[in-house]
Amino acid sequence: MKNPRYERFRVLMHQFHRNHPWRLTNGLFIPHAYLEPDKVNLWDDVGFILNGRRVMVWWIHPQARYEDEIARRAYEEAGPMPDDSAPWSEEKRWKRVGRSRKRAVTYRTQGWSDQMKAYFERVDAIEERLRQEGIDYEARPSLVVRWYRWGIGMELCAPLEVKGVEGVRVLAKMAKRLLKRYITLEESFLCHSHN
Repeated sequence: MKNPRYERFRVLMHQFHRNHPWRLTNGLFIPHAYLEPDKVNLWDDVGFILNGRRVMVWWIHPQARYEDEIARRAYEEAGPMPDDSAPWSEEKRWKRVGRSRKRAVTYRTQGWSDQMKAYFERVDAIEERLRQEGIDYEARPSLVVRWYRWGIGMELCAPLEVKGVEGVRVLAKMAKRLLKRYITLEESFLCHSHN
């Protein structure tokens, strides 16, 4: 028996894809530019079409997830950010356009206050200490697939080496195989968990 909720999602995905065409490069939606094609990325995004529906893959390397956890703990340990509106206040520079009119031509923002600089220096120091000591956190390969009105979203954490456009192609190929259930995450990354 078909699930009406998922059937509705399927229809919405097909309609969205038909009405909002994607700009694809050799069958892939590649939202980022790769100025240094040999640089190894620790996260990336790629999209492709599968059965008339969009699939968007948001990939992160376990090492990057570990670093994110260190940053999260450092901000938590540093406490709340100082109440400082200085970086968001701006000064407009005006230019005359006519006798009585003028228009803003540039905006100048103020730098961080000493209080804010001290806060971020404290966060950096805590991050460095946590890196040196290590934290009790294991970033394992994981996959979360969600259905949206516009398509399918895949959050993938896997120890891959993604370099430039060619690495993104390999990532998309693997994501497609995972979605079609030709392979499982466990088969692909058995014993590859990183800290």
